[in-house]
Amino acid sequence: MEIIVLGCGTSQGVPLVAHDNPGWDRGEPRNWRTRSSIHVVIEGHHVQVDTGPEFRMQCLSNDIREVDTVILTHGHADHILGMDDLRQFCHARGGAAIPVYSTEEGLGRIRTIFPYAIGKTKVDGYVNLDLRDMPEALELPGGGIVRSTLLPHGVDVLGLVFEEPSTGSRFAYYTDCKRVPPAARELARGVDVAILDGLRPEWHPTHMTVDEACEAAEAIGAGVTYLTHMTYQVDYATYTRKLERSHPRVRLAHDGLRIRLDRRAT
Repeated sequence: MEIIVLGCGTSQGVPLVAHDNPGWDRGEPRNWRTRSSIHVVIEGHHVQVDTGPEFRMQCLSNDIREVDTVILTHGHADHILGMDDLRQFCHARGGAAIPVYSTEEGLGRIRTIFPYAIGKTKVDGYVNLDLRDMPEALELPGGGIVRSTLLPHGVDVLGLVFEEPSTGSRFAYYTDCKRVPPAARELARGVDVAILDGLRPEWHPTHMTVDEACEAAEAIGAGVTYLTHMTYQVDYATYTRKLERSHPRVRLAHDGLRIRLDRRAT
């Protein structure tokens, strides 16, 4: 399994526009964060999780050539507004629709913003989406499995656990959540890698703080946990040093991070 972090920034990206971003080091490339999304290759099947405003540039920066399935964690703007840029991936399928899985809220938002992309016959050169409810266990072509649970964020957000039978690898992606409920902790327990929401140091009503994310990481017990959806307040060098001392199995994600998992190699 391969996980590519296309973006790990908060809803406005990092740095903020029209803002001094105090304490943020512009000279550290890992501090420049586009909106949060990942691309997962599991049993050869390419799964795109969320399509934010920079989706096109993220694909170019990371040489994404295939998208077979899309999963939207929820319908907020920073996770869906790049969906029209799926059109080239539809073109690669001869104009056939790409399956898009989400919650009821997420699918409803897509119907509102992109009504022209839904329910079409094959039309080459345009985006074509086949909207589907996300099941608790999604079996992908090739044999990979994506299990889902709901996370609290004001709206329900899909928490995802990817399982690759051929390698025994397991990976959890829990972005945009105020906490990780017991059912979600159990689903992810003992994964090889987890990526968790860790917005900023200070309290927020709908996102975990860095400390709350570290507590959740301990409860899940992943081999390694990365934080995502971060603001400018989480300076890469500063928090890398802090986490090395306090939570050595927790790290910061960065745009372009690539993680390869294969339990057979251990």
